[in-house]
Amino acid sequence: MYIIIIVAFLDTFIQLPIITPYSLELGASYALAGAIVAVYSFTNMIGNVLGGHWIDRFGRKKMLFTGIVTVFIVLLFYPLAQNGMQLFFVRFFHGLAGGILIPAAFAYIGDLSVGKSRGKTMAFTGAGIGIAAIVGPAIGGVMAARASIETVFLLVAGLFFITAFLVFFFVKESFVTTERGKFNFKEFIPLIKHPLIILSSLAAFALMISNGTLAFALPLNVEVMERTTETTGMLLSTFGIVALIIFLTPINFIYDRFPAVHLIVTGLALIGIGMLILGSSALFASNLAAMVIYGLGFALIFPSMNKIIADASSKVDRGKAYGIFYAFFSLGVVAGSTVSGWFAARIGLPFLVCALIMFIAAAIIFAITKKTGSVQ
Repeated sequence: MYIIIIVAFLDTFIQLPIITPYSLELGASYALAGAIVAVYSFTNMIGNVLGGHWIDRFGRKKMLFTGIVTVFIVLLFYPLAQNGMQLFFVRFFHGLAGGILIPAAFAYIGDLSVGKSRGKTMAFTGAGIGIAAIVGPAIGGVMAARASIETVFLLVAGLFFITAFLVFFFVKESFVTTERGKFNFKEFIPLIKHPLIILSSLAAFALMISNGTLAFALPLNVEVMERTTETTGMLLSTFGIVALIIFLTPINFIYDRFPAVHLIVTGLALIGIGMLILGSSALFASNLAAMVIYGLGFALIFPSMNKIIADASSKVDRGKAYGIFYAFFSLGVVAGSTVSGWFAARIGLPFLVCALIMFIAAAIIFAITKKTGSVQ
């Protein structure tokens, strides 16, 4: 399952450096290129919600396999696109398919991880995502430069083809309901009202806003330093490396020792501090320190909020719970760069505004915990 997590997120990260150039290469306008980038996350939200329903109805393995095979097929259409609009529709369906895959994988892991080891298990999933985040953009950029952009899509399609075999032969079903109802949004209402799911979804939304702010505004700091894009890559890799150290070393005992909500609040506060440092100084040393702090915050938040979703749901509704959670994840991806870009254009303080959002999110989550007494 960790291999599946790495491949699933590699699919997203490997395309970061190439999707905009590919759009422009096919003749898309800047506006259409922006839409091509954004439509993946938008349809991903739809796939998260619909997929959450199907995961609980038809089983984790079946939907996991369906998502992987569908993504494999869609990836084969990328090299066949002849213009920007065709690429737009390929991205549209790619987002839908990916939206089914991720909640299915985490619902399955949530089913298998029980008791006090669940926090450490979620830390390992975070490590898988961290690995994908570090190596994905590098592989995508190098392959596109030395071979072609089309080669990148074919490589990822090959990885999904292999992964489909792994799922088919080695993954055993963890839960299938005997009930076969149609999609009904009312089934989601109790989950949407659940305080633990609310605070985890808010944490996911805030975390991805911070991630989008980094993607948009960190290169601006690097420009002020008069350094190259290699510095941007190194700074972004720093937070991933710090997170991996915590995920994969004995330090990961913290996820089973301390309440997940406390780790989330602490993590958001750390990210807020990191954003304040990035917003107040464009020196390399201070930016490097900020990324170390950001990595610590990210490492505290990601496994904790996934653990809370698994704890707050049962096998009957875990697919829907992760569908809601990752819909907020996708929404944060869309909102992050948009919000930071808007504030950068209006008042020129994207990092400081992001820091304020982090502190507000931490305060809201703390208030929800105090009011409901729901500490996990």
